[in-house]
Amino acid sequence: MPRTTAAGSATAADTDIDAVTDAVLTASRLLVAVSARSVSAAGDLITLPQFRLLVIVATRGPLKHVALADYLGVNPSTATRMVDRLVAVGMVSREHNPASRREITVKLTAAGARIVRQVTARRRKEIAKIVAKMPDTARSGLADVLSAFARAGGEPPAGTTLETIWS
Repeated sequence: MPRTTAAGSATAADTDIDAVTDAVLTASRLLVAVSARSVSAAGDLITLPQFRLLVIVATRGPLKHVALADYLGVNPSTATRMVDRLVAVGMVSREHNPASRREITVKLTAAGARIVRQVTARRRKEIAKIVAKMPDTARSGLADVLSAFARAGGEPPAGTTLETIWS
């Protein structure tokens, strides 16, 4: 709810934040639908939350369960169960951290990396179709705005992979 001034009216900044928040919520419904369709096209191997886990490991490298849970916004036991399921289908592996043999890290397998590439390619194609339908004037500046939004939320840019981070 917007804050009000002494005269009882909402401030322009609050109104702007509310309008932008509503627009992002509406766009997020579309993006979640696109995401769900792209993941379902991969078959019954993974769920949308599991795909998110794969993307996190693909863009951030091997992670301990606690760090993975933090990135996912879930408790560590939930992350562990997700990892268990992904290990069972060959998408991730658990390995001893070479720097500390007591630590176990979650690492993407070749099959997991392939799923991330395939699902991302489907998602990119569907999003490109939507963006192409937008008027040029509405598209102008959208990349900058959405990039700023993603940065504010701590999300690496699309196309970020371990190879681009570490090379």
